[in-house]
Amino acid sequence: MLGRAQALGFLGPGSVDRHVAHARTLLAGLPEGGRVLDLGAGGGVPGLVVAGFRPELEVTLLDARQRACRFLREAVAALDAAGRVVVVEARAEEAARRPDLRGAFDAVVARSFGPPPVTAECAVGFLRAGGRLVVSEPPDLDAARWPPAGLDALGFGPAARGGGPDGSFVTIGKVRDDDRWPRRVGVPAKRPLWTA
Repeated sequence: MLGRAQALGFLGPGSVDRHVAHARTLLAGLPEGGRVLDLGAGGGVPGLVVAGFRPELEVTLLDARQRACRFLREAVAALDAAGRVVVVEARAEEAARRPDLRGAFDAVVARSFGPPPVTAECAVGFLRAGGRLVVSEPPDLDAARWPPAGLDALGFGPAARGGGPDGSFVTIGKVRDDDRWPRRVGVPAKRPLWTA
């Protein structure tokens, strides 16, 4: 399925095995059980990989693009994962306000969703207090990308780095709820809370 995602342009170039290995790195940042949302699921990385390697997790694949969601639904059916993996077609800023999704997740994963302030703001509404955001990051991470003051404004604690030879990530715990976030569609990208 990931090879098909690549052929359709939903997954970047390079070996599919490399994409899978990188996505598997993120598993170390996830809780033992519960609900996980893939923010901007696109071609299914890391969400489909998480679902494949961690069958105890309930996974929601969120993407705003109709074509990507059509592919994701086909992938979920082909992998016989319909009972524990769902696809939601919506903008993150709107979906995070839905009663069935707001504060409903133990973790949010993101890979190539957007710059740090956009990713953090769009993710925070999905997380319950005590949940965590796990974001794929370059190996030479600049700590200034995730400033403590910016994260605190959203209700997050400090970012902690993790990973290994196949990929790296940051894990950021949500310490408190704040109904202000996320702002309206497009606002997090147009007026980010910090520069990264």
